[in-house]
Amino acid sequence: MAIGKKDIEKIAYLARINISQEESKKLENKLIGIMSLIDKMQEVNTDNIEPMAHALDVSQPLREDEVIESDLRKNILPLAPETEECLFIVPQVIE
Repeated sequence: MAIGKKDIEKIAYLARINISQEESKKLENKLIGIMSLIDKMQEVNTDNIEPMAHALDVSQPLREDEVIESDLRKNILPLAPETEECLFIVPQVIE
């Protein structure tokens, strides 16, 4: 895929950034390099390759899912100025 000056200008406009002519030329060269690398990667045959989540064959040890805190509502709700059915009542913020 070829990237030209108009493409750089459009990207800069969409990103709402101002770039000089010198920066535009540098950016164009970098994007051309990136796109050529992507083109090379697209040429690689990956038909018989299994997708993987990580480059190394590792597994994440998981801990048991258990409750470690008690229900604090009984202690906290009496401190509120106004409650209703285990909910805090607050002043209306949006009209």
